[in-house]
Amino acid sequence: MSKLDWGVLVGTIAFIVIYGVWKTRHTRNMQGFLKADNTERWWMMGLSIMATQASAITFLSTPGQAFDDGMRFIQFYFGLPLAMVVLSITAIPIYYRLKVYTAYEYLESRFDLKTRSLAAFLFLLQRGLSTGITIYAPAIILSAILGWNLTATILFIGVVVIFYTVVGGTKAVSQTQRLQMTVMLGGMLVAAVVVVRLLPEGVGFSEALVVAGKMGKLNLVDLKFNPNDRYNVWSGLIGGFFLSLSYFGTDQSQVGRYLGGETIAQSRLGLLMNGLVKVPMQFLILLVGVLVFVFYQFHQPPLYFNQQQADKVRNSDAAPTWQKYEATAQEAFTEKREAALALVKAHQSQDAPGVAEAARRAQLAETARKSIRAEAQALVKAHNNGVDLKDTDYVFLTFVTQQLPRGLVGLLLAVVLCAAMGSTASAFSSLASTTVVDVYKRSLNKTGSDQHYVNASRWFTIGWGTVSIFFALFASQLENLIQAVNILGSLFYGTILGVFVAAFYFKRLTGNPVFWAAVLTQGIIFLLYYATPIAYLWYNLIGCVLVVVLAYLLQPLLRKAATE
Repeated sequence: MSKLDWGVLVGTIAFIVIYGVWKTRHTRNMQGFLKADNTERWWMMGLSIMATQASAITFLSTPGQAFDDGMRFIQFYFGLPLAMVVLSITAIPIYYRLKVYTAYEYLESRFDLKTRSLAAFLFLLQRGLSTGITIYAPAIILSAILGWNLTATILFIGVVVIFYTVVGGTKAVSQTQRLQMTVMLGGMLVAAVVVVRLLPEGVGFSEALVVAGKMGKLNLVDLKFNPNDRYNVWSGLIGGFFLSLSYFGTDQSQVGRYLGGETIAQSRLGLLMNGLVKVPMQFLILLVGVLVFVFYQFHQPPLYFNQQQADKVRNSDAAPTWQKYEATAQEAFTEKREAALALVKAHQSQDAPGVAEAARRAQLAETARKSIRAEAQALVKAHNNGVDLKDTDYVFLTFVTQQLPRGLVGLLLAVVLCAAMGSTASAFSSLASTTVVDVYKRSLNKTGSDQHYVNASRWFTIGWGTVSIFFALFASQLENLIQAVNILGSLFYGTILGVFVAAFYFKRLTGNPVFWAAVLTQGIIFLLYYATPIAYLWYNLIGCVLVVVLAYLLQPLLRKAATE
């Protein structure tokens, strides 16, 4: 990177961290550390909620998802706006009335301690593991693309976030996320504009969309019902709705963002802002990925975007085979570029038969390219001890570092690091608050002072940060990282949501049957994941329904057993 890029990157990160620490330097009590003294305005909460969800994986993996699979991933978010409305009406008033620090406190007042503890445990397990991925994902990609030391990159992200979260707690998280979100959205808008400007002369935004559409990348909506398909309108509306209900309504990393609102109205507006802005934001990020795909129709892309792994093959006895693949890929690219140019020309001259023929040629060349890439991926896998290394997560950052002008490279890298810091800080804060409020203060030390619990929160922040860093250091390569995080969440969120739905809406259910229903449901979800092809988004619906149904079936049985 140039000195200008380093200046932009370091200056952006340093300013955000220093600002967050300075603004929250006087945080001294539990109310301030865990709930920001209930001073948050709706727009700050909205930005904070979005920044918590928009991890570095979003900005690295989502463009790669669009590059490889088109825009259909947007359907994942179709159920989110409706979920925000439901939570604004139901969950927020209950949390505010009870003045809780965490969502799980409510479960004890509604059911019993063991049900509260189970929900808190499932959250801690899921969030602790996924936070390791949110640190690992940008670190592994930045290290591969820029040659940074992987361990040092993981430690830098983790330690910096631990520092300002320990100093200012939830308030520091919100203050920094406001600036981080501004950098992230601004950076992606700049990226979209620059990609279009780098296209060949005579190829503008409208022509780029035509090429993308003819190549099958503008597949925004799929109306076919298929429970084994991860992304269609039904899995998005139904499975995505239940996932959003659980994530934003029961996950402390999100609940903690809006519990600090000045009023119920402010918290509701913050959630609704997320519902209105999140889908367009994801659309923009996916569109950037599609535009990068179009760019590589006219410019030679790497055979394998993870150059670090490709170099291992180039320097091995398989080098002649790799060179053969590269030569074949060059031929396919030449044909595809000619077809893409012909497609643009035919579109501009309104030659429908010419458009159809050029699109057919381009699609055939793309099929050939994918076939060659599949063989190259198999060769890379063979030289990495059988680990399946998918390189779509490296597409966007490869484009940024190789094609963008000086200064913008630093800005886009700042986007990635800001996203990593924002989501990681929320996770550390929520893990610490849940551990202190639902475990330490409730079951281990009930008589500590307010300052004692603030100090305990700081130590648990350090502890969970260390655990997450440790997991990140030893994490192996996963499938597309944005999917890995969502799969991990879906394995647990359905069960947790089912417990809360039972608490909110089924007043006849009691704690004992709900507890055992949740235990059984979690086992069933794990079994479905390992033994069936059901798409992971449906686990959220299945888990939620199973908890309620099993609780109703178990209640008379457990009641009868208790009286015998």
